Amino acid sequence: MDAQYNPFEIERTAQQFWEKNRCFKAVEDANREKYYSLCMFPYPSGKLHMGHVRNYTIGDVVSRFQRMKGKNVLQPMGWDAFGMPAENAAIKNRVAPGDWTHQNIDYMRDQLKALGFAYDWDREFATCDSDYYRWEQWFFARLVEKGLVYKKNSTVNWDPVDQTVLANEQVIDGRGWRSGALVERRDIPLWFLKITDYAEELLADLEHVDWPEQVKTMQRNWIGKSRGLELSFDVAEDGPALPEGSEALTVFTTRPDTLMGVTYLAVAADHPLADAASAHVEGMTAFRQECRQGGTSEADMATMEKKGLATGFEAIHPISGDCLPVFVANFVLMEYGTGAVMAVPGHDQRDWEFATKYDLTIRPVIADGKGNAPDLSEGAFTEHGTLINSGEYDGLDFDAAFSAISARLEQEGRGVVKTNFRLRDWGVARQRYWGAPIPVKYGPEGQTVPLTDDELPVELPQEVEFDATGSPLKKMPAFYDLGDGWVRETDTFDTFMESSWYYARFCCADNDQAMLDERANYWLPVDIYIGGIEHAILHLLYARFFHKLMRDFGLVESDEPFKRLLTQGMVVAETYYRELPNGGRDWFNPLEVTVDRDDRGRPLTARLISDGEPVTPGGIEKMSKSKNNGVDPQSMIDRFGADTVRLFMMFAAPPEQSLEWSDSGVEGAHRFLKRLWRQVIEHVENGAPAALAIESLTDDQRTLRRKTHETIAKASDDIGRRITFNTAIAAVMELSNAVSRFEDTSPQGLAVVREALEACVLLLAPITPHAMHALWHQLGHDTPAIDADWPQIDEQALTRDSVELAVQVNGKLRGRISMPASAERDDIEQAAMKDANVERHIEGKTVRKVIVVPGKLINIVVG
Repeated sequence: MDAQYNPFEIERTAQQFWEKNRCFKAVEDANREKYYSLCMFPYPSGKLHMGHVRNYTIGDVVSRFQRMKGKNVLQPMGWDAFGMPAENAAIKNRVAPGDWTHQNIDYMRDQLKALGFAYDWDREFATCDSDYYRWEQWFFARLVEKGLVYKKNSTVNWDPVDQTVLANEQVIDGRGWRSGALVERRDIPLWFLKITDYAEELLADLEHVDWPEQVKTMQRNWIGKSRGLELSFDVAEDGPALPEGSEALTVFTTRPDTLMGVTYLAVAADHPLADAASAHVEGMTAFRQECRQGGTSEADMATMEKKGLATGFEAIHPISGDCLPVFVANFVLMEYGTGAVMAVPGHDQRDWEFATKYDLTIRPVIADGKGNAPDLSEGAFTEHGTLINSGEYDGLDFDAAFSAISARLEQEGRGVVKTNFRLRDWGVARQRYWGAPIPVKYGPEGQTVPLTDDELPVELPQEVEFDATGSPLKKMPAFYDLGDGWVRETDTFDTFMESSWYYARFCCADNDQAMLDERANYWLPVDIYIGGIEHAILHLLYARFFHKLMRDFGLVESDEPFKRLLTQGMVVAETYYRELPNGGRDWFNPLEVTVDRDDRGRPLTARLISDGEPVTPGGIEKMSKSKNNGVDPQSMIDRFGADTVRLFMMFAAPPEQSLEWSDSGVEGAHRFLKRLWRQVIEHVENGAPAALAIESLTDDQRTLRRKTHETIAKASDDIGRRITFNTAIAAVMELSNAVSRFEDTSPQGLAVVREALEACVLLLAPITPHAMHALWHQLGHDTPAIDADWPQIDEQALTRDSVELAVQVNGKLRGRISMPASAERDDIEQAAMKDANVERHIEGKTVRKVIVVPGKLINIVVG
């Protein structure tokens, strides 16, 4: 074997071996414990970025580790292939979305293989394959039959450039997240799945999954269970003419204790009262249109300027009888709640901002912590407290006021206590081409009928003409015209549909007769699911919902799709720029910049390599095209090899934290692999070791062997339980350094070195599998490293003949003593007292207590 580390030849050889021997093909085996490791699959955008590399390396390390622990491991890979980017690329580059997508898949697949990921490629599929989405269509038809799907007109965010519906979270500052176009509010017919039927279960089952608490909290908030009072305010009849059915305004509040502080009501721009007001309020039509183009996410609502226009209508307070003005306000949405809110500016910040702007009454009805009226000059007082200025309810606390006010309004038929959910049904229709067609047809007499099994799959036409005026399916009679007055739906599924069940299809991707089969129950639920926290709400929530739907149709047995969730941090890098004359910035890639640093590695000056002129550091930010601070993974693989990239990615930071890219860090990882390579080669050249004779080892030999098994113990816990690879790698590096310092070439010396190096190789095998494949063979093993067992801990090797103990006096370190590991407590105390420095600190004082922490320290408490 080459004495020099040659990653390219090593990696080519290892990958050829794995492929030839089909090492990663997963086969169900009822006699073995299964382990399903899955990373969120990629969109085939054209090339991998460093975020992909980090995500998939984490998954691969976990998969290889569990395999070495004896588990039957499944780790598949596929492609989230539908969506607008392919369609926009087709318009821009005049290439069919299918061709663009599959070209990208081919390139990215090669990149994944170059990194040595242990995927079962026999299970690969793309969601744009009709063999996949036909079963989605089949299942949707079943849901229609069971009444879990419905179609209704809905007010939506409409992107006039991308010609599609956007979720509230996809509207940023009133503009489409991808196109940047001003979003419009439109009423269009849409298909919905009844996710609200599962709201309670989705909330409760969060207690049964091992997920980051942050993600659970985000899902709980999104589902938004709240107990409150739904009540009605009559609308005064002596004002403008009321539209039919608008004699009362219904609102929902979680704070009935603040009811006596209501000073106005606000309705959405699409509320019937707003529509009626357009006939007599100047500027109302224009204002309503402005509201329709505003942001709709909660973040937008919280930060946007609060605007409103009086409708001319007045509502009557259900208890006091006061007449309250009714406004159309830009912070009220028709699709949330009833489209109307009771405004309590004294105790709600949003209401306070609106009231302050329009000089409306602000009435405190909740006392501050001292029992006084709170100061509302700078903002609302939002805490719970005792009621004031509330007539007969004065002095009641929140719970008592909730009960008393609710009871009165329920008795009068003007209110009812309800449990509401913030969650809304899932709109699954998109008005774009590149998606799975919705399997529904419409008849000449208004019939809406799901397609039969014989009519499936509805395949998406691949040869289409594109322009910027919406989906080409709507212009293709050959697709939608079924004859005799019947037409096929031209909307396609939201791509969240495809990503909501792909994990289950991987279990039986070759079944062309059913959506899922019994293999799904062998593999599911997924044991660990790895991906970015940006998917914490919608994707994960929809996948959980879809799983429960499949369970209720008998397709799977488990309640949840993912046992454990790991959300990896971002990959970040330094940014550099120069100011442009027009006020913009010209950003330069870190590889184009040379940086002078101080002794602590902090940047002093930065210059562009090409011209030697200064550039300005812009701070550390997520790798992105906009800041030109991305690093091409392929260039790093071509320069250092895949193992170096993998090692750096796992060593630079714990998985959940952001990883800062560092060229010097990559080079350091490469140097370590070269050093370990040389260590093994030089060891082998020293000849075969003797059989390990544990009872006859010298103290130095025992010390190295103890270090070996301490490292095995630490790496086993770090990778298996904590999933913190950086500390496991650091421990292996320390063991390698200990081997370097060990100069005993006796037969037993070589034996303990062999054990240490074999441990290094096996502990790194999940992380740098190519090099460890070669080194394991070099160490004389016929069985490949991929089939090797994880190293076992020899508890006897961990025992110490002596231990070093810290000695404290009143908690401060005053000395260290070395004692036999078997020393009795009295002997330890006496030795500690006799330490010269300790004696000085206890002289003339009374020893009140001696605390001995076995194996660690003694604390002498004196007074």
